[in-house]
Amino acid sequence: MITTVLVDDQEVVRAGLRALATRDGDIEVVAEAADGRSGVATVIEHRPDLVLMDIRMPIMDGLEATREIVADRRAGDTKVVILTTFDEDENVFAAIRAGAAGYLLKDVSPDQLRSAIRTVAAGDALLSPSVTRTVMDTVARAAAPRTELITGLSPRDREILTHVGLGLTNAEIGTALQISPATARTYVSRLLRQLGARDRSGLVIIAYESGLVVPGGS
Repeated sequence: MITTVLVDDQEVVRAGLRALATRDGDIEVVAEAADGRSGVATVIEHRPDLVLMDIRMPIMDGLEATREIVADRRAGDTKVVILTTFDEDENVFAAIRAGAAGYLLKDVSPDQLRSAIRTVAAGDALLSPSVTRTVMDTVARAAAPRTELITGLSPRDREILTHVGLGLTNAEIGTALQISPATARTYVSRLLRQLGARDRSGLVIIAYESGLVVPGGS
């Protein structure tokens, strides 16, 4: 069972998300909050697997709430997925920088919502490739590649990191490189340790900032 907390200032939105997320029986909404400040407290209390977090809320917005959740050891390994109607590049990148493990728009289909919850809770894909590419293209154009970020990585590690940067899941990396998903996951786990990244979102940022993945590249 994947435990989830909903943080959104609109009660009707929370009700809809609850109904959609829990339909198949493997996702449980354990609590809700109507603003970022109470959302942080709720997460610390319940330590869910995942939080669906709106960006624009009163008292404290979703970006600041995400930063506090990620930084607070009392929240455990809770992952944050930003769920919003706003798709501006700066919001997406700010969410990733704040420590969010995923970013979804509220027009996502019910099946896509449940799939996103499952994959992020499992530590696999964090963003759709299209969203990842749009945001990171903007980041990559803003500065020269920082090749020092990947000094010491083997050619295979760089290959894995490139695929992570393109938004591929472990299963997709396995297919692309003809290795098992379990082996791909082992490589990703090692990259997290080597590069000091908290999660896959951190690896995506490094892949782009180091120049391994370039704007318009594949």
